[in-house]
Amino acid sequence: MPVAPPPVIVTTDLGSEPSPASPSPQSHLHLAPAIGGGNGSSLSPSSSVGSTALAPPSPTLTNTSSVHFTDDMPVTPRGSIGQKGLEPHIVDSEEAASAQWPTPWSPEQERKGADVVSVKKHWWSRKEKAADVDAADGEKKEEARAEISHIDPDKDDTDPAPFREKPSRLAMLVDPKSLQDLENIGGIDGLLDGLGIDATKGVGETRHEGQQYKASIEDRQRVYGRNDLPERQSKSIWMLMWLAFKDKVLILLSVAAVVSLALGLYQDLGTPPEITYSDDCPNGCEQPAVDWVEGVAIIVAIIIVVLVGSINDWQKERQFKKLNEKREDRTVKVIRDGNEKVINVRDLVVGDVAMVEPGEVIPVDGVFLRGHNVRCDESGATGESDAIRKFPYDECIAERDGAAAGDRLKRDCFMVSGAKVLEGVGEYVVTSVGTYSFNGRIMMAMRGGSEETPLQVKLNYLAELIAKAGAGSGLILFTALMIRFFVQLSTDPDRSANDKAQSFIQILIISVTLVVVAVPEGLPLAVTLALAFATKRMTKENLLVRVLGSCETMGHATVVCTDKTGTLTQNVMTVVAGTLGVHGKFVKDLDTHESRKIERAEGDYAFDMAALNEAAPPELQEILNEAICINSTAFEDTDEGGNIAFVGSKTETALLRFAKELGWANWRTTRDAAEVVQMIPFSSELKAMGVVVKHAKGHRLYVKGASEILVRNCTRHYDGRHGVTSMTLEAMDNISKTIIFYADQTLRTIGLCYRDFEQWPPAGAEGRAPNDVPFEVLAKDLTLLAVAGIEDPLRPGVLEAVQECQRAGVAIKMCTGDNVLTARSIANQCGIFTAGGIVMEGPMFRKLSDADRLEIVPRLQILARSSPEDKRLLVKTLKSMGEVVGVTGDGTNDGPALKLANVGFAMGIAGTEVAKEASDIILMDDSFSNIVLAVMWGRCVNDSVKKFLQFQISVNITAVVITFVSAVASNSEESVLSAVQLLWVNLIMDTFAALALATDPASRASLDRKPDRKDAPLITVDMLKMIVAQAAYQIAICLVLHFAGAAIIGLSDDAGDQADLKTLVFNTFVFCQIFNQLNCRRLDRRFNVLEGFFRNYYFMLIFAIMVGGQILIVEVGGAAFQVQRIGGRDWAISLIAGAISLPIGVMVRLCPTAPIERLLIRCRMYPDPSALPVVAPADDASAYAYNPALSRVKDNLSTYAHIRGGRMRASSLVARSRAAQLKKADIQLPSLLAMVPTLVAGGVGAGARWVVPAGDNALGLSNPARDPSRSAADLFNGKVQLHPDTDRADPMYAKFGITPPSPHP
Repeated sequence: MPVAPPPVIVTTDLGSEPSPASPSPQSHLHLAPAIGGGNGSSLSPSSSVGSTALAPPSPTLTNTSSVHFTDDMPVTPRGSIGQKGLEPHIVDSEEAASAQWPTPWSPEQERKGADVVSVKKHWWSRKEKAADVDAADGEKKEEARAEISHIDPDKDDTDPAPFREKPSRLAMLVDPKSLQDLENIGGIDGLLDGLGIDATKGVGETRHEGQQYKASIEDRQRVYGRNDLPERQSKSIWMLMWLAFKDKVLILLSVAAVVSLALGLYQDLGTPPEITYSDDCPNGCEQPAVDWVEGVAIIVAIIIVVLVGSINDWQKERQFKKLNEKREDRTVKVIRDGNEKVINVRDLVVGDVAMVEPGEVIPVDGVFLRGHNVRCDESGATGESDAIRKFPYDECIAERDGAAAGDRLKRDCFMVSGAKVLEGVGEYVVTSVGTYSFNGRIMMAMRGGSEETPLQVKLNYLAELIAKAGAGSGLILFTALMIRFFVQLSTDPDRSANDKAQSFIQILIISVTLVVVAVPEGLPLAVTLALAFATKRMTKENLLVRVLGSCETMGHATVVCTDKTGTLTQNVMTVVAGTLGVHGKFVKDLDTHESRKIERAEGDYAFDMAALNEAAPPELQEILNEAICINSTAFEDTDEGGNIAFVGSKTETALLRFAKELGWANWRTTRDAAEVVQMIPFSSELKAMGVVVKHAKGHRLYVKGASEILVRNCTRHYDGRHGVTSMTLEAMDNISKTIIFYADQTLRTIGLCYRDFEQWPPAGAEGRAPNDVPFEVLAKDLTLLAVAGIEDPLRPGVLEAVQECQRAGVAIKMCTGDNVLTARSIANQCGIFTAGGIVMEGPMFRKLSDADRLEIVPRLQILARSSPEDKRLLVKTLKSMGEVVGVTGDGTNDGPALKLANVGFAMGIAGTEVAKEASDIILMDDSFSNIVLAVMWGRCVNDSVKKFLQFQISVNITAVVITFVSAVASNSEESVLSAVQLLWVNLIMDTFAALALATDPASRASLDRKPDRKDAPLITVDMLKMIVAQAAYQIAICLVLHFAGAAIIGLSDDAGDQADLKTLVFNTFVFCQIFNQLNCRRLDRRFNVLEGFFRNYYFMLIFAIMVGGQILIVEVGGAAFQVQRIGGRDWAISLIAGAISLPIGVMVRLCPTAPIERLLIRCRMYPDPSALPVVAPADDASAYAYNPALSRVKDNLSTYAHIRGGRMRASSLVARSRAAQLKKADIQLPSLLAMVPTLVAGGVGAGARWVVPAGDNALGLSNPARDPSRSAADLFNGKVQLHPDTDRADPMYAKFGITPPSPHP
């Protein structure tokens, strides 16, 4: 008889049953133990949890671990063919588990050096010293990223003695949550006995037999580790400097600096001084020995770049450490030796019986023992937004055994580290601590490097290109001058050997100078300054940039994958709409939520929730406040940040916050003043809770609960305008439709009612105790006070931020562990879900084939019920498509996706430690709208670099050409620009330009354009036009003045006039750069280059310094700069020639770009943006997976054919004979002969499944295109949804078997 698969576990706050209440939750001694009764002490390896069709909402309840960090495609359930390379055969559960769980790294092992854990094929063998090597290496590659595979307890060599279970097997209990695994180790009794603890007395009980009961705390820490994570050593300032120095551009500069300094020192110290003549020196003056300055100045520039970058990183690291240090060590209550003790959370050990209270964040993994109404919020750990109620193991087993096949189970006995206790008190036994816990494993997985940013990749390529171009120019100049040198050997044979050597050295020096001039010294400084300036400004705007490069990466961002709970929403359930009685309809922020306004019946009136005190009379306000405050178990307390907040169930805290915001009487004063007669706790059967208090008129019942149930029991309603009135059929229909209206918007509706009694116990409850009147007797003839619609509201500014991102070409995709209806509602509210968008759930997304996933992901806007692996898979798919991905998140479950993303954003306030560790940028105020600022500043950094490049390359091209031409034309191999003049132009001017152009602030105008593609050229066509035009003009004006200037302006050939002419050329060249710097402030085709100039005080100051510096050099520089004073005519020529750069810039901007771009593409100088990637079509054979026997035959025959047919590449043969190759491939005559019976046996044994389609169908996923259309309820159960405004002819409808919506009338 076939065994039905076990039911899928679902934990939810809806419809859950209460666990038996304890007489006194204050002391563990009074809590009756609800344990025992397992099914023996079986210690067999973990068996498979049945794989059902779709995974349940909670990611940790799926059949695959939610802590899967490998770069493979999505994992499949245990026992599935996915563990065996998609081979269509069934494997046993032990084999299936063998590649799933990592062996966590124990800090105890690191300290003692114990070789306890064997490192094997599927194990996570990351060591801290390996991390240090990676850090020292500085290589930011995907391969260096820390990975976690799945733990295999059967390969865990840890000796658990004196305990029974290995730490890896205990870790498997929680992730994924598996009753089957717990049952296999003997249930709760087997677990407690194996750990050597007493359920009521905790660690230290020695009355039982067995060595495990006598084990010390140190023994438990030795086997199971300590409850802390190894502190990662921060990079020292020296290491950060070394990593900064390894930049390719800086290495190029270093080579140029060494060569330049060596030749400069030789020229200054090894050659006679040069004599120059001018008006100031008619008899000749010795030139100062300043050739060494060029090399030293380049070294200084390198030092500045290294210091600025490394100190900035060091400060950010310290700031982040301070942020983490604000989390003080907390304490936890445990039971040891039968006594309650308060210990530091770091001192928790496996086997401790820990106690939970409302508001506590669970620090370790464990199994629930007993308690009263314990509900946990696991959204921070798993993304599941509903409160999860905890039940003892026996009750979970009883529910499982009594459930029918396919039923979803609601009871859960597992405590997950990182979850928050919302209400109730109880106790649990600790099963995993430190790096073995759910939270700890993810924290360790976050410790990895990051990739190079798009700008880094492009700048490295540009540096190599410039180096090649500069070296080529220098080689050409050296060759030309050497040809002339050899010619002069014959034309001027009288030169001495020393003169010839000096001539050769001069040729070498001018060639090297040309190479140095070609190198953009200011480029790395411009990038570093732009990033440093941006990050400082971003910090002031509550954006803490942990990784400097992530700032500019956001400028290229094309997609942002965001979490819902706590990121888009406030993670605080809030009353957002409701009714006063039947007719008064209030909405929070009515102006922005018009869709929630409902006035359907006569007498209805709508108003903003802020005006509720004006709409409700004082008597109604008082009754409502008492109904909320007295009938509640929530309370106010101080959270970890020192802020006062309500603690309790999300529904009750929402109502208390509602009353507090309206300024009603304090909850504690109201609650303390009430004389409670009877409490009616909430239960899933009643769907309500109530309290009876003494009242001036006798007794009064306050009841709240599911509105659709309570409304049916109401005979009156409290009208804000007319007082208490009868509940007519029209009123009942009105309120019922209102509740449905709110439900359609995924609001949780809570009814608030009351009833007065003249006597107590009331009629019908005679003979009952005063505190034990049945709810059925009380909950009738009620008066409806209000219906409150509750939801987790959007954060302020989210809607505007999403719209700005979409305007900027950045797509927003929501990834949430919540159900699809809630996710869709929030996505609609914030504008994420648009026409053509697709909604899909995680279980289906992870089963898609690669081809389907690539087709769907660009249009996927909502991924609901997603596990951490689903989010990570989405990010990986997007990156494989060339997208630059940002990910936002606040929970532990967001860690893998945050780490994989190009830029990870974590919430500074609500974010967990895991999320912050994995992030690149921290949103200090938790505002999603700061994402827009990050995009804006990222684009500002990229624009600053492009502005500087546009300026720098124009300078370099002009300087190189002028130096080349004038040196070749000169008989003495001298350039028109001296080395010191080139130093001023090529270094000082560039440094000032880098400062000036890097300080232009971010502008929202940058959001009006689409992001640059990751592979887009760093130098755009518009930039190239400007560079070529400006360089051509500057070269022309300088060469004309150099060769024909004397004739044009009437100068003689004497030394003084020639010195004036050289000064004029130098001055004109410099002012061309100064005016071109203004021109480079714009990258687009607009004309106003002075826009924002007078608001940027940095730019104005630097501009003034550059102009003033040039005036000082010409007027007083004298011999040091080889210039002399010039008159007003020459100053006018210089200024006018420089200013012409501005009208030339206007003409260049008027020149059309498209024809030039087409020409460049045709000449293959620019990539074609419209060209599709060339991908080889997949072999038809790859679409199928064979069973193991046939797969082996297929591989052997394929290898044999390649070798015998001679079709292997010569490079792979390595001079081996064919026989040797066959032997190495383990293919010999016996194995070839054995293939025949293998084929026969494999075909017979496999039957019809000897070969099956690979991919989805190998996983059992049917073809959605053949499925009939499903109802909305079926869609909720895991199918695809398209936005209702999507074109009815969209092929996705047919692909997924969806009936297109009817056209709008």
